[in-house]
Amino acid sequence: MKSALIFWFSGLSGSGKTTIAQTVKVLLEKEGRSVLILDGDDVRERFHKNLGFNVEDIKENNRLISELCHENKDLFDIILVPIISPYKESREKARELLNNKFYEVYVSASLKTVIARDTKGLYAKAASGLIDNLIGYSKNTIYEEPKDADLVINSNYQSVEQSVKMLYEFVIKQLKILS
Repeated sequence: MKSALIFWFSGLSGSGKTTIAQTVKVLLEKEGRSVLILDGDDVRERFHKNLGFNVEDIKENNRLISELCHENKDLFDIILVPIISPYKESREKARELLNNKFYEVYVSASLKTVIARDTKGLYAKAASGLIDNLIGYSKNTIYEEPKDADLVINSNYQSVEQSVKMLYEFVIKQLKILS
């Protein structure tokens, strides 16, 4: 019976969470591992369209994603969860629910870096006033940086390849520890 290891990402929009997760998924699947990605944008679009981006809705979205992890944990070897997860409280609740198979991965990138990347055009929209609740950018929607993540990937300085290698090796190490 499977019981997935869950790698719960946290990081600003544009830090590289989804790119890293998708690439690591491919590598793990080549080894015969079953991997589920619960990407924040996809989950919100498919299951939580009714939720906005105020603090309460963000926390509720994170709670619902942790429940999706719990519901799917017996179907996969690994679950990768590339979401912003801006609040310490939500990350702690997810860890409580998912227990000893939960690993927090902080994909660190400065606001300057993610603004320069602006892969989705969100920072430009926020700067022009079209978005007033962009996490980590708008003053009413803060991002609480993790202080005790199990793995920190600094995408300010690490290439995508280095970041992928770091996460991949971390996942493999956890698999070996538990086998």
